[in-house]
Amino acid sequence: MGERLNWLRAAVLGANDGVVSTAGLVVGVAGATDARSTLLTAGLAGLLAGSMSMATGEYVSVSTQRDTEKAALAMERRELREQPEEELEELTGLLQERGLDREVARQAALQLTERDALRAHASVELGIDPDELTNPWHAAWASFVAFTAGALLPLLAIVLPSPAWRLPVTVVCVLVTLVVTGWTSARLGAAAVRPAILRNVAGGALAMAVTYAVGSLLGAAGV
Repeated sequence: MGERLNWLRAAVLGANDGVVSTAGLVVGVAGATDARSTLLTAGLAGLLAGSMSMATGEYVSVSTQRDTEKAALAMERRELREQPEEELEELTGLLQERGLDREVARQAALQLTERDALRAHASVELGIDPDELTNPWHAAWASFVAFTAGALLPLLAIVLPSPAWRLPVTVVCVLVTLVVTGWTSARLGAAAVRPAILRNVAGGALAMAVTYAVGSLLGAAGV
């Protein structure tokens, strides 16, 4: 359950990034021009660049984590092979630190070692499940999909309405979405909902205001 909640929280945050970054981009361009083709091109470019960047970043990050986990498991295998008594004593001590008395910890360590020494040490000492190492491809695809899903909303909101309604529709859609993602992330993290929503909405509103102001200045200057 904890692992699923972590993935869900990451998906919500990825979608939130897609909403804010794409909204800031298209609103900024809308400050300079109302040409639908220009807005669509800018929005698609931002969506693809952002989603690929998120996916690549997650892949690299999780690959590094996976390599670290595999190296730790390899070292544990070597230690179990070369110094089994020391490793048994180490496992006993770790179980004692978790609240077991010496005799019970020793018996538990012996039983765990007889059943699967590597799994016992990986779980108690390293906090790793040898059969459930982190998958960089899963993380990359999850980030790609989440960011893309979030980025599609401001993109569609800015190109589908008539020119007079593009900006207000986009702003309202983005702010409502940020309320939802802020509420969801707070609930998943068992945090206070109101501050999370306020931070989310304020950040998104500021991003759109700044980029729109810059776009308007550049448009007025004929850049």
